[in-house]
Amino acid sequence: MSNQNISIVVNGRPAEVPPGLTVAALLAHLNIDPSRVAVEMDRQIVRKPAWPETQIKDGALVEIVQFVGGG
Repeated sequence: MSNQNISIVVNGRPAEVPPGLTVAALLAHLNIDPSRVAVEMDRQIVRKPAWPETQIKDGALVEIVQFVGGG
């Protein structure tokens, strides 16, 4: 079958994800609330308006930074 997962690195940890995911779809796949994160892929910040069309490629290095409130 050609729907084999691709290998990426998310926050320093290897991950296998379905091919064809966008940044927005990756966040959903990982159950991460997109309203409180910033995303960097291959050392480039991906701006939020570009998330729906920015594809995650095999071997991508993804950093997801979550903003945490508190006091």
